[in-house]
Amino acid sequence: MRGRQAQGDASLPTYKRVASKDHLHDNLSGRIPGFGKENEKPAWSRALPHVVVATISSFLFGYHLGVVNDTLESISLDLGFSGNTLAEGLVVSTCLGGAFIGSLFSGSIADYFGRKRSFQLCALPMIVGASMSATTSSLTGMLLGRFLVGTGMGLGPSVAALYVAEVSPASVRGTFGSFTQIATCLGLMGSFLIGIPAKEAKGWWRVCFWVPVIPAAVLALTIELCAESPHWLFKKGRSVEAEAEFERLLGGFHVKSAIAELSKSDRGDEAEAVKYTELFYGRHFKVVFIGSTLFALQQLSGINAVFYFSSTVFKSAGVPSNMANMCVAVVNLSGSCIATILMDKLGRKVLLLGSFSGMAMALGLEIMAASSFVSRGTSVYLSVGGVLLVVLFFALGAGPVPSLLLSEMFPNRIRAKAMAFCMAVHWVINFFVGLLFLRLLEQLGAKLVYTFFATFCLIAFVFVKRNVLETKGKSLQEIELAFLPE
Repeated sequence: MRGRQAQGDASLPTYKRVASKDHLHDNLSGRIPGFGKENEKPAWSRALPHVVVATISSFLFGYHLGVVNDTLESISLDLGFSGNTLAEGLVVSTCLGGAFIGSLFSGSIADYFGRKRSFQLCALPMIVGASMSATTSSLTGMLLGRFLVGTGMGLGPSVAALYVAEVSPASVRGTFGSFTQIATCLGLMGSFLIGIPAKEAKGWWRVCFWVPVIPAAVLALTIELCAESPHWLFKKGRSVEAEAEFERLLGGFHVKSAIAELSKSDRGDEAEAVKYTELFYGRHFKVVFIGSTLFALQQLSGINAVFYFSSTVFKSAGVPSNMANMCVAVVNLSGSCIATILMDKLGRKVLLLGSFSGMAMALGLEIMAASSFVSRGTSVYLSVGGVLLVVLFFALGAGPVPSLLLSEMFPNRIRAKAMAFCMAVHWVINFFVGLLFLRLLEQLGAKLVYTFFATFCLIAFVFVKRNVLETKGKSLQEIELAFLPE
């Protein structure tokens, strides 16, 4: 009899066996079954290690964005293209081209291989590309290495946003989601710090490219120890494995409710591939339109132009470029840390509205600084203050919120491919802003260019106010049903 009973227990789903043991403990300790732990929020500490590993991809993203900032001059001298502005521009922009390609395929990769394997596929070109850049003796080798790194950069952020949203408890999903922005800031700061000796120490730039190989290898190895996304497993029809991962991430008491919640919007039998055309018609069009427009407005706010131009602004105030970069990086990190605290308190929509309106105000300072009625001394202070405030307000909302919000908004079935499309929009707008900013500055002047950016910040404020729903504290399935009512 005992043998049959043990066999019957083994055949039960994991969450039922765990719940039975815990209910027995509840009865012995005087608690009433149906109350207590199962009504409590899942412990955030279970998911935290998995989220931390995923954010290594964001750290690498930030590092590779900033690694050429202080090293470009040394690279051009050593590789023989010093003074060739086209070649120098290619060293910077080839990475963005690779990121665009990587983002285009990120949805298909994440859907086919799963989130864990996608992180490894993100790390691989970063290891190979960074190694090529560190050892090359020609411009061609540098460009190929930067392109490979870029493909990993394009894949990493979208997969990280998906993974963090899908493994985090709803009560802390905003906080965990903003970890990716903090990791990006730390990556930028790391590249600035490591790049400081590059102008003095011959060949130091090669060390700067070797350094990120280590965290990329750590990501590829440690992600093996992390949970696979239960949402992806359930979508693939692997319900038993999804239950096991939910237990690992949330605890046994919360598995049954998590699976039931997931079943409301996903039937578990939709393993067939999602076509990109499905994103642009019918019930999915509205949510994809909101997501892609939000990413476009994020870039049209002018944040990258401000980043590119910050060194020039600080130089006019007598601040060395290294110090300027660190000032911007520290403000960016500080704003991101504040956003982490506020994300699950104030909510995503409030942070977005405050961020875009604050950026518009800060850009107003830049417009004043470019006006003829302001004295030279006052203009410098307004410019520096405007740059720092734009970066701060961006980090409070417009930076961390869109990728988190989009990973929450999109239905499980289309989430990966919809994120891929929106990230592709992000990279296209990013590329053209970087390409045209200095040209427009020469042709139109700073006042008109900053007015253009401020106008888009105000448009973004109105767009968020009218179209974005608050997702704070809601499960992914509740959000999906809110955006896609039956």
